[in-house]
Amino acid sequence: MEQGDKGVRTKLAIRVHAFLERHFPERRVFLKSDTDTRFIRLRPGTQLVAFSGMALVLSWTIVATAILLMDSIGAGNYREQARREHEMYQQRLQSLAAQRDERAAEAIAAQNRFNAALAQVSAMQSDLLASETRLRELETGLEVVQINLRTALKERDEARKALAQLRARTESDNPELAMAETAPVQIDAVTSVLERTAAERDRIRADAQEALRQRDVLEREIRLMREQNDQIFRRLEEALLISVEPLDKMFRKAGLPVDSILRQVRRGYSGQGGPLTPISFSTRSAIEPTADELRANRILDKLDQLNLYRIATEKVPFAMPVKAAMRYTSAYGYRRDPKTGGRRFHKGDDLAAPMGTPVYATADGVVKFAGWQRGYGKLVIVQHAFGIETYYAHNSRLRVRKGQRVSRGDRISDMGSTGRSTGSHLHYEIRVNGKPVNPITYIKAARDVF
Repeated sequence: MEQGDKGVRTKLAIRVHAFLERHFPERRVFLKSDTDTRFIRLRPGTQLVAFSGMALVLSWTIVATAILLMDSIGAGNYREQARREHEMYQQRLQSLAAQRDERAAEAIAAQNRFNAALAQVSAMQSDLLASETRLRELETGLEVVQINLRTALKERDEARKALAQLRARTESDNPELAMAETAPVQIDAVTSVLERTAAERDRIRADAQEALRQRDVLEREIRLMREQNDQIFRRLEEALLISVEPLDKMFRKAGLPVDSILRQVRRGYSGQGGPLTPISFSTRSAIEPTADELRANRILDKLDQLNLYRIATEKVPFAMPVKAAMRYTSAYGYRRDPKTGGRRFHKGDDLAAPMGTPVYATADGVVKFAGWQRGYGKLVIVQHAFGIETYYAHNSRLRVRKGQRVSRGDRISDMGSTGRSTGSHLHYEIRVNGKPVNPITYIKAARDVF
């Protein structure tokens, strides 16, 4: 068995040697210098190894060149795709900025209309109170006229009775008549009394007719006044209907507890007082209120509710922190980190504008923090009512200090690029009870209403 294997290996070696002799014959390479000539013998095995090495190097060169070409083509396609996506992103940002500017202009115009409506409602409320006062005066005057009329009618009836008695006495056959016949002076006195009584009767009748005429005039004026009051009531109810419901919708869209907020505002603005005066008693409280009084009370309640909404609106950050031209560069939520490229959660909105652009408070409140904070750079934190806080980060300059009270629209800082930032912009956050929420929810809620 072993001898057979050796024979096979021998035959294989002979065949390989013959292949090398036929294709790679032994060669001599001469190396000539100035003084000497040498040669190198290249055996068939050496030639085979050299040829294999050259073929391997050539193959590797071809494969590497192909890989480089494929990578270059792929990188070019990726760059072109990235450039197109960047252009589309820039166009989208410009479109959003234009929409934001348009919505901001609409919000300002709506705010102006809302202020004009409030002024009109105030004027109408004053007219309503004046008409109520005039109505009470007319009712009092009518009562006085009716009392005078009843007194005049009573006096007229008494005069008629006295006249009837005098006539009865003059016509009856009694001693008084005989005395009258014998005493002309007494007859003249009686005649004078009768004339005065008749004149008094005519005067009372004229006063009664004048009182009736005045009563008709007063009733007509009262009817016109009630029609005017009804018109004023209806206009006030319509104005309140289109004013209160959108405000309630705005708060609910922002996810705020409307009833709780109104209770807090009412508690904070419920002061009463005045000097101590003597107790007065009135019988008017026992009278049931009229339909107009009930209607007026309902309107006053609605006006009070509208005023509570107005106060609450000033305390909630519904406004924009930047009024100049700007664009959104990063929204609330998960995004690719501009520094590391990793996927991270962004707690607010980034609004980009030139360095030094004014930054304004979005609601009334107190400055809770104004200084440097890691990552945020120069930061302003404003504490508002109802557990709401707003953050204004990466500023170049702070214009407020801790503990300072600010109002909506007050300039609190200048835009910059301090802290962890890639360029001039404002990082704007809204936090409710310490938890960040989407600022666009508040801005969009106000924009949809106004």
